[in-house]
Amino acid sequence: MNLFKELTRRQARYPLALMLSTTLLGASLLGATVSVQAQQQDTYDYWQHQREMIRRGQQAVFMCNGLFTSGRSLEDVYEKELAFLSDPIGTPEGGDYHVDHALRAVEIGTAGAVPTMRAVFREGIGCIILPPDQTLADIDRLPELTLPYPPGNPAQIPWPDGDLVEEKPLPANIDQAALLAASDWAFDRETPEQSTISLLIVHKGDIIHERYAPGFDMTTRTRTWSTAKSMASTLIGMLVDQGRMDLDEPLGFGWYPEARSPETDPRNAITLRHVLNMSSGLESIDNNRLEYATGSGLSYWAGASSVTGARSRALIREPGTRFDYENYDTLLAVYAMKLALGGEKEYAEFPRKALLDRIGMRNTLVSTDRFGDFILSSQVYTNARDLARFGLLYLNGGVWNGERLLSEEWIDFVRTPAPSTAEIGSIYGGQWWLVPDSRNDVPKDAYSTAGNRGQFTIVVPSHDLVIVRRGLDYGRQGFDRWDLTREVLKAIN
Repeated sequence: MNLFKELTRRQARYPLALMLSTTLLGASLLGATVSVQAQQQDTYDYWQHQREMIRRGQQAVFMCNGLFTSGRSLEDVYEKELAFLSDPIGTPEGGDYHVDHALRAVEIGTAGAVPTMRAVFREGIGCIILPPDQTLADIDRLPELTLPYPPGNPAQIPWPDGDLVEEKPLPANIDQAALLAASDWAFDRETPEQSTISLLIVHKGDIIHERYAPGFDMTTRTRTWSTAKSMASTLIGMLVDQGRMDLDEPLGFGWYPEARSPETDPRNAITLRHVLNMSSGLESIDNNRLEYATGSGLSYWAGASSVTGARSRALIREPGTRFDYENYDTLLAVYAMKLALGGEKEYAEFPRKALLDRIGMRNTLVSTDRFGDFILSSQVYTNARDLARFGLLYLNGGVWNGERLLSEEWIDFVRTPAPSTAEIGSIYGGQWWLVPDSRNDVPKDAYSTAGNRGQFTIVVPSHDLVIVRRGLDYGRQGFDRWDLTREVLKAIN
């Protein structure tokens, strides 16, 4: 039985007489209704309290990670990181906030109608946002990851496993002038709202160009935003390859609120493929501009459970039929991954052991909520070289140092347009973005991660190429990754 259709059928069980009487009543009152509505305007912001709480929490996380995960100065955090916020609290000289360097914590706002919000750095994870009812006295209750790193000094290990890069001339097929022109195109933007902080280009496995903005270098971690979604898909793909997860099986967990008959809950029809394709059919929250009042915003910036929130949406359309870009869809997939792994320890260590440590991504921190659940929809902190390594894994068909880490079948899946995107240009696969049908100036085999503020890792198999661009963009004048790809390709003959 199609549960979605059955739900619709049940909702339609109204007697014809009742439907007619309701229609007639509505018609008789139409004039009065219109006159009353004409005097009313929906102007009150019912989410104002939560918006302010989330605003404080967001700044707490940004400041905490900027200072203690990225190792940047407070002045730099205000100038470049908090410029993204519409109205940051305070200045580098002071304001309604407190930075505790000993505890590696940040507190934003004076307690009152809106609570003080706090974020704390935790080893191996990055900064965790605390809920309004916790204080810095609760730090020891927060998760941390003390898993030892693989042996060896990355500075003495040759690229790509380490950071020792051999100086060599550019290959004969690379036009140096065109390469520098592409780099200038990325950095010298017409608007200050597009701020490139790093550009790294890998061709045939070698770094052929690497450039950083002042104040940043190859060790500087910044937030990946939604590039993290592509990492989540990679980890899930490894479990699918092992037979521990299945793309076309229902997710296999309960929902909130619990249905009167859980076994007939239409949400049980949602599969792993649906959520990775961003077509779960669940109510869209982030796409309805509520992220900074409710929805995933409560997980990101207010200390709520990411898992509970992700499982608390209603089904509004048949799964697989419409593309709705939603952070919660990714978090549903990550929760299914947690259940497939079983134990808490295996789950906590899985990103490091399965992926990061095996391809040299030692600068990458995968953040969690306060419950220890990975927020792999956006909260990963890393540097340009680690992102290049991640792109190389895909460019090499899932093989690293002769060992297969990811199947070609999974790579084909992430690069295959989701059926629900056919009407909007086949732009999305399995947590990776694809070249839109309308673009004819870049190879169609290219695919890319994409994160807010301009975080891109672009893979171009036909040209043996990986491009990493990191930004601290703000405003709505977005940096175009496919334009960047076009410019870089001008240098490759």
